[in-house]
Amino acid sequence: MPVSMTGFGRHETNEDAWTHVWEIKSVNGRFLDVKWRMPGYLRSLENGWEKVVRTYASRGRVDVSLNLEVLDAGIMGVTFNETMANAMLGQMQKLAESRGEAFEVDYNKLLSMSSLWRDNGSEPDPGLAESLTKGLEAALKDWVNARSVEGDAMVADLLSRLETLHDLTDKISERIPDILEEKKAGLRQRIIDMLESAGAEFSEDRMLQEVAHLTDKLDVSEELTRLAAHLERLEEVLTTKGDAGKKLDFLLQETFREINTCGNKAQDTTVSRLVVDFKAELERCREQVQNIE
Repeated sequence: MPVSMTGFGRHETNEDAWTHVWEIKSVNGRFLDVKWRMPGYLRSLENGWEKVVRTYASRGRVDVSLNLEVLDAGIMGVTFNETMANAMLGQMQKLAESRGEAFEVDYNKLLSMSSLWRDNGSEPDPGLAESLTKGLEAALKDWVNARSVEGDAMVADLLSRLETLHDLTDKISERIPDILEEKKAGLRQRIIDMLESAGAEFSEDRMLQEVAHLTDKLDVSEELTRLAAHLERLEEVLTTKGDAGKKLDFLLQETFREINTCGNKAQDTTVSRLVVDFKAELERCREQVQNIE
């Protein structure tokens, strides 16, 4: 069944060395656009995680955020070069003694000296990376479930609207034969009146040609046949698995084209009102389809 492009998913993981929370929010979009919010030292994992996300979605703007708290300092992979620091402090101590001055260590200065610090975290801790990936997949499943629930509601609404469109199509079909008879009778009478006023001879063959031309001009049977086929195809796409958004959008465009042609050709106020109702309902369907993946 089709799913909505709008949804929210969340998963929280609590372990001894870390806690993390994944949140996923999405809105509709023509293509899949994933935006990440995470600590900078985890960027090396982004490409792999992007592939994971793409297995769960194909369209929409997706915002993925990670809130990570590391409880074990060893996980961060940051070490202090104590040997070099002691050597530096020893040299400064000797300098102070040679000048007869007291020497006090300024640890804030040591914190700001990048040469004394080594970051071994170019690659995140394997255990943390695995936990984060599992958490992301759990959040994605929760997100898909939310989208599926909304998708089911949208499908039910669209199927109900398609029933309305079927009813309107049937009413147009029922009205068309009456229109043809009315137009043919009117045309026949106008031609007879014109011939009588001009004193011309009446020709049944010519009359039949004019009536046939009018009938062909007003006939919308082909458009109605295609319209019914489009509505049936819309129902079929809505009730089958797989991505449906782009298919539905195309079918709605074709449906609009056919009903527009029917309204233009029929030249009847009753049909015009039915066509307006049809287009209004079709526009509501289009608004819903814009949010289907």
